[in-house]
Amino acid sequence: MRINSAGGISVVKTMAIIKELLSDVFEVNSKVFDSLIKLLDIPYAESGAVLEFADSVRRKFCGNGILLRGIVEFSSYCKNNCYYCGLNAGNKKIERYRMDEAEIFEAAREVYKTGIKTVVLQSGEDSGFDWDMLTHVVKKIKKEFDMQITLSCGEQEEKLYENWKRAGAGRYLLKIETSNKKLYEKLHPQMSFDGRLECLRMLKKLGFQTGSGIIIGLKDQTTEDIANDIVFFSKEDFDMIGINPFIAHCESMLKNYPDGDPYLTIKTIALTRIITKNAHLPATTALGSIKKDEDLRKNALRAGANVIMPNFTPYKYRKQYEIYPGKRCLKENADIVDYLEKMAEETGRTLDFSKGDSLKGR
Repeated sequence: MRINSAGGISVVKTMAIIKELLSDVFEVNSKVFDSLIKLLDIPYAESGAVLEFADSVRRKFCGNGILLRGIVEFSSYCKNNCYYCGLNAGNKKIERYRMDEAEIFEAAREVYKTGIKTVVLQSGEDSGFDWDMLTHVVKKIKKEFDMQITLSCGEQEEKLYENWKRAGAGRYLLKIETSNKKLYEKLHPQMSFDGRLECLRMLKKLGFQTGSGIIIGLKDQTTEDIANDIVFFSKEDFDMIGINPFIAHCESMLKNYPDGDPYLTIKTIALTRIITKNAHLPATTALGSIKKDEDLRKNALRAGANVIMPNFTPYKYRKQYEIYPGKRCLKENADIVDYLEKMAEETGRTLDFSKGDSLKGR
């Protein structure tokens, strides 16, 4: 079954499906899967009951604050050739960069100066990076600033993960992109779905607050795949889950494939909120970027999202970290927190400057 939008489901029927879904939420079975399919297929314009219910789940389990995580993209080198990503190793037109220790530390300082208490240090899967240096800068950031440190550096050896944990990194983001093994390995040549899953479980075992996520609108992805992704999130019980729409990059293998549906992405966020209850769900930068004239992060915040991740990568590097084109963060400046405060007001929320640790209670 290809992704589609089937109409004609009333609000009453929608709420009945939601109640059916919730009744079996801790026993993931075919009934839950069928309920997810039905709700994913409702047109966005008729999904108000789903979105509102997801937002009520968010209020109950996560509160009314919007958590802030400051992103620093410290290396654009990547050894992989993921079909959807502009940083793929085959892209010879991109100007690559690696930030040094002082630059990473100063970027973290800029995050801290705004009052944000979490910095996310993110890179491509850079086989030439000095990871011992990153370990040192993590220690330095942890010593100097009262911050939580999240790393997102791809698949690594367990020993390196252990070093980062000891140095003070408490969280790790590693997106699965799709829980369909066949589709994953089709989109990630020379990579292993089982290896990815092993790394995610290793990170949890080591005590990291662990995040993952998916892309909506990948080539050959189906509605069933997305429903299975949500079930996967429920089973793996991640602390944070990022859900992005696919945005085509002109130097990727999927350059001629249409962008993903941002409204299906928002519905997926809503259903993930209903199923996972207290996972942290960001209103992603990709949702803020996919429509030039509208910031759809607001829609995600009204559908169960509770995190926003402003970009603090130095300006001279931002354009070079082009996973997809037209990133909203290229235009963000020192007033980004003021902008986010206005967004929070428009959605009836407040910004939360706490570290925002996992709500999973482990």
